[in-house]
Amino acid sequence: MSESLAAPMPQRVLYVVSLFPCWSETFIVREIEQLIARGVDIRVLSLKPPSEKLVQARAQALMGRVIGPRHWLHELPSVWREVRRQPAMLLGIVWQLCVGLWSQPLALGKSLIALWRSLAALPALREFDPQWIHAHWATYPSTMAWSLSRLLARPFSFTSHAHDIFVEDQLLRRKLADADLAVTISQYNVAYLGRWGAAALGDRLQVVHCGVDFSELAAHFDDRTAGRIVSVGRLDPIKGFHILIPALQQLLQRGVIFDCEVIGEGPQRAELEAARDRSGLTTRLHFPGAQPQERVRAELQSAAIVVMPSVRTREGNQDGIPVALMEAMASGAAVISTTVSGIPELIEHERDGLLVAPDDPLALADAIQRLLQDGALRRRLGEAARKRVQCEFDAHSEADRLLAQMASALARRARERAQ
Repeated sequence: MSESLAAPMPQRVLYVVSLFPCWSETFIVREIEQLIARGVDIRVLSLKPPSEKLVQARAQALMGRVIGPRHWLHELPSVWREVRRQPAMLLGIVWQLCVGLWSQPLALGKSLIALWRSLAALPALREFDPQWIHAHWATYPSTMAWSLSRLLARPFSFTSHAHDIFVEDQLLRRKLADADLAVTISQYNVAYLGRWGAAALGDRLQVVHCGVDFSELAAHFDDRTAGRIVSVGRLDPIKGFHILIPALQQLLQRGVIFDCEVIGEGPQRAELEAARDRSGLTTRLHFPGAQPQERVRAELQSAAIVVMPSVRTREGNQDGIPVALMEAMASGAAVISTTVSGIPELIEHERDGLLVAPDDPLALADAIQRLLQDGALRRRLGEAARKRVQCEFDAHSEADRLLAQMASALARRARERAQ
């Protein structure tokens, strides 16, 4: 455990998220579990009510810690009491939201709803009395954390990931400046955040990866299914599945034997299925939808190769470092991905995986064919991949790192107040 943890750690931490539970955000569940295992009492404030049909068992186990929204009529008395309790502070928050987001009326409206949810939750939060507030995503959750930090006079931090900084700017400069700790998931993101003045943050800006738990991911090197290709992710343009389809079509035309499964759900499903059928891949490419974590893990451990063909959209949106890619590597899979965003920080080309340029189906097809036809290469890359993730993306170490940074920030805050 890091020596920095010798500084006083927060004993009660409030997590703020958009939706809990969320199938595509198991990394948040894992992080919360790790903090609880270290003796930290956690509450989770969810902006939205539960809506997903598939709830992971480990997320279900945390539902007793969740503070969720109610009907607005039930929230109104609490909100009104808070308005009367801190009118000047609240007016300042609303003013900064309006000034910062006046050119984004939709974002402003949603931010005001997030503020309402924050006010409605304040009675429960005062009873919990968090020593630290941490949000995931630099959008509405961090707006809530920023507001609650001022209303409760507590330190706050947030973790930025991908679309929340690449596409959206919701008071990001203000939140970075006010945060006691700004966390992001890659060095690529650190450099990207420089455009919002992040360079001035010094030690207040830190990289903490979304790690994986090796106790859940046994190594599998030899008992993998020949020709089996697996990919996992939300069916969204940034995942690059629309590039995977023509790559697989190339393999079909070359006579390569394969079977591919893309696990996940999302807005591109109908479009991707139609493209699959037009490409003659109906019996070779399958979209089973979102699956329980146990099924996902089993697929990653049995696939011959795992492919994550991430791309950068015209709007600038892109992946961070896909957690499913880390999980595949941790299980000993040979992986193929692209040079987008922070992915090269996870995969060194030819050492622990293969990287291709994004938006290049021919290069992707060549890489897939190469791995499918070279078992020795798959074994070498899979063994190196597991070691890479174990050294740099382990959930236990990353939880220690996050707590150490919170403790350091608390100590810094105490010193500043004592001066």
